[in-house]
Amino acid sequence: MALRLIFHPTAFRHKKLQMTREIKSSPVAIAKSFWSNRQLIWQMTKRDVVGRYRGSIMGIAWSFFNPILMLTVYTFVFSVVFKARWDVGGEESKTGFAIILFAGMIVHALFAECVNRAPSLILSNANYVKKVVFPLEILPWVTMGSALFHTAISIIVLLTFFASLNFYLNWTIVFLPLVLLPLVLVTMGAAWFLASTGVYLRDVGQTTGLVTTIMLFLAPVFYPISVLPQEYQQWLHLNPLTFIIEQMRNVLIWGKIPDFHGFGWYSAASLLVAWMGYFWFQKTRKGFADVL
Repeated sequence: MALRLIFHPTAFRHKKLQMTREIKSSPVAIAKSFWSNRQLIWQMTKRDVVGRYRGSIMGIAWSFFNPILMLTVYTFVFSVVFKARWDVGGEESKTGFAIILFAGMIVHALFAECVNRAPSLILSNANYVKKVVFPLEILPWVTMGSALFHTAISIIVLLTFFASLNFYLNWTIVFLPLVLLPLVLVTMGAAWFLASTGVYLRDVGQTTGLVTTIMLFLAPVFYPISVLPQEYQQWLHLNPLTFIIEQMRNVLIWGKIPDFHGFGWYSAASLLVAWMGYFWFQKTRKGFADVL
């Protein structure tokens, strides 16, 4: 008996439309993809957060203890052992240094978590690659959602600590979402690029941890830029974390409004980085199935 292959016209058209949608890589396509898949992103983000603490005794409470523990260790090392101080004028307590340090650590942790996980995103979700209808481009959004959850908890810890010491909160904290938005875009651009490149070049995953560690020490996390010689200060501004760290401290700790001029330039650059990363991901995703 002859074997007959029957292609249903409707299914064929659906697949063709899906393939057409996948190759779209315009800046508008980023927003459309996020909005149309927002429910899926939300569900996968919740699963990612819960799955990280599944089986542990304290469960999600670890998300509070981890930043507090790291804050304590870094504060002891830099304020007690190395006797580091921040150039803010007046007498500075160790707790004051801890708050300043913690703000910088939060920014770096958000960036580092997404970037370090990005190279293995497609490799660890190879089963999704075979599914034509699954939007692979949302996987970095899931990682970002999980990172933002931990960032929010760390910010709550910081504000609680700040309020308990000073008995007030600066009204400028309302600018915090605006300050973090361009960092999210820059990080997403890097995540899309690394997620795609990591499929073809497995060595990428071995270098991201080193790069994010270097960026930690070449950003004003443990020291102010003013302590460096003038010729080195401009190089620190090439680090994409530097501007956001300074602006976050302005709105959370020192009660200053953001630098809107610098924010405008940074936002434009972040949009470009996000689009370039998304463009690269969409153009290279066609070969994922062959490599995996």
